[in-house]
Amino acid sequence: MTPLVLTMGEPAGVAPEITAQAWLALRNDPSQQFCLIGDAAVFESRAKAAGFDVSFVGIERVADCALVFGRGVPVINRPLPVSSVAGKLDTHNSAAVIASIDEAVRLCFSGDASGMVTNPIQKETLYDVGFKHQGHTDYLASLANVSGHEVMMLVGAGLRAVPVTVHIPLADVPKALTTEAIVAQGKVVAESLKRWFGIAKPRIAVTGLNPHAGENGAMGKEDRLVVVPAVALLKVAGIDVFGPISADTAFHAEARATYDAILCMYHDQALIPVKTLDFHGGVNVTLGLPFIRTSPDHGTALGIAGKGVANPTSLIAAIRLASSMAARA
Repeated sequence: MTPLVLTMGEPAGVAPEITAQAWLALRNDPSQQFCLIGDAAVFESRAKAAGFDVSFVGIERVADCALVFGRGVPVINRPLPVSSVAGKLDTHNSAAVIASIDEAVRLCFSGDASGMVTNPIQKETLYDVGFKHQGHTDYLASLANVSGHEVMMLVGAGLRAVPVTVHIPLADVPKALTTEAIVAQGKVVAESLKRWFGIAKPRIAVTGLNPHAGENGAMGKEDRLVVVPAVALLKVAGIDVFGPISADTAFHAEARATYDAILCMYHDQALIPVKTLDFHGGVNVTLGLPFIRTSPDHGTALGIAGKGVANPTSLIAAIRLASSMAARA
């Protein structure tokens, strides 16, 4: 299978050590091969300083990954302007972080890579060099020319949860939540579950915004006026969907068995269940792109960078999920 590409992420964070640990976990599985776009020397020295004796081996093309994967992390070497120090941000390297993402997208579009897995970025350092996006998700959508169609899905412990509104204050959610947004995201989720997850007839649940899904207007009108019409329109589109259901009863084991994915009305409504069920192994997946993109569901962890204690489980899960999605492409 064509290898995945792994972006550099913020080099001052835990990316070097979790990348090394991911390779240690996956090096004997040919179906999980990946190569890194980043600074081979920095990643190797940082990984070894954190206690992981892993080689980062330069390659010219993604296709060369198989030649070296058994003995080290294959790297399309892109040296940083300034050597990275664990836990210490340096905006001189910000352009290189963005360039790593850009190159990964080009490799996905060319077919040289089967998908991309992104290491965590530190957004404030990117803003200093003109980055104008909230994060990976909308930036990748802009590069793929599908802005407005991207959907963030969190996956963990068998749960697939989608926040319809994402990084906005809770006070702004009722105004931002629209029937059109719920319908658009529901359609992307249904199609993606068929295409990338092998689910022929996806079952999608939809939570309510208010407690008890509004109790028919007694606790807010948004569920009756916004969410109920969206569910009806998704049904008309031929999607097996139900709701709105009360969020406080939507995530126990019996409830989760009734759906393949759940649309949630705001960020924490989706992320809290995933992180409670699988804090270390949760994966962020961007749906609606013309290529595969997954990411560990955590940040750069600057406070523990270089100490050898970073947990690689989420990155390993992100690689495994991207590989399984690519196998169905």
